[in-house]
Amino acid sequence: MLDPAQVHKVALLARLELASAEEEQYAKQMSSILDYFEQLSELDTEGIEPTTRAIDMSNITRHDNQASYQNLEGIYAAAPDRETDFFKVPKIMG
Repeated sequence: MLDPAQVHKVALLARLELASAEEEQYAKQMSSILDYFEQLSELDTEGIEPTTRAIDMSNITRHDNQASYQNLEGIYAAAPDRETDFFKVPKIMG
């Protein structure tokens, strides 16, 4: 079990100001966390591959197929301002 002096040392290293009551409280909490990790280290993980998720997931994506658009004049006609084959937009940089 961690004692308040160890918590105080960690708090100093992390530049945290803790009251003595908080050091007592955190000593108990941190000890229970470390005890839990000790329980986890007792598990047999031989032959188990590391994972990033608890369940198997994959992204559902579509294939990105390049295609030419046939109605370019329709797109240009919908633009608020145009110059030949370009869209004119407001100037944003000086």
